Amino acid sequence: MSDVQFNKVKDIIYRECGISLKSGKEALVRARLTKRLRALGMGSFNEYIAYLENDGDQFELTSMVDVMTTNKTSFFREIDHFHFLRDTVLPGIKSRKIRVWSAGCSSGEEPYTLAMVLFESLPDIDSRDALILATDISTRMVRQTKSALYSDEKLATLPKTFLNRYFTKTRANGESAYQVVPRIRKIVRTARLNLMDPWPMKGPFDAIFCRNVMIYFDTQTQHKLVNRFWELLRGGGYLFVGHSEGLSSIKHQFRYQKPAVYKK
Repeated sequence: MSDVQFNKVKDIIYRECGISLKSGKEALVRARLTKRLRALGMGSFNEYIAYLENDGDQFELTSMVDVMTTNKTSFFREIDHFHFLRDTVLPGIKSRKIRVWSAGCSSGEEPYTLAMVLFESLPDIDSRDALILATDISTRMVRQTKSALYSDEKLATLPKTFLNRYFTKTRANGESAYQVVPRIRKIVRTARLNLMDPWPMKGPFDAIFCRNVMIYFDTQTQHKLVNRFWELLRGGGYLFVGHSEGLSSIKHQFRYQKPAVYKK
């Protein structure tokens, strides 16, 4: 892949989903997009780029984003955030309605962790109007989240009490697997959403988790996104970002609470 080709792909990805590819990612981009060339029977990156630019094929743009996005996650990742949700956020919600958004849910570990925390923390959860919205730009990750199926390896670090309480053993694709139990799945709503597009939901949310997502955006895109989150949170609501992110370089109205936690 030449520098010219890389820059064209970089522009298309930025325009489509706000991801800002850095120099030095050429080998990664080449390896991942080669899969799309093979699937389409194309022989060159020039042919593929021309197809994207001239045909404007939305399905292929979606497929390209699918192979280009990184989906690293785990249950109870950055566990301090879930302790803060349990100890500070949930006790402060006086309404029967609870709304939490996992923006960039990847394969579903984060929203299902959120659901488990709600069930562990709120004895009256069954009588509350609780909903966790789980969205991701990757159609592949949305399918994974909806299936709620996880391998033994994915659950290796999950405490046994949570495994026994919130998962049932099954089989998937001929292999041993675990599926999240129905009472947890029923409060998680999953949908594909490009964060750069208009948002159909109106809110307000009590908490928004957008962790380890904004590291892929430039400062201008981060600024716009953080201020859109502000508009969708209730007064006193919380924004959680990744520990490697922070909002120090962005102009915003949030009040810092603790590392990677901000309050409206």
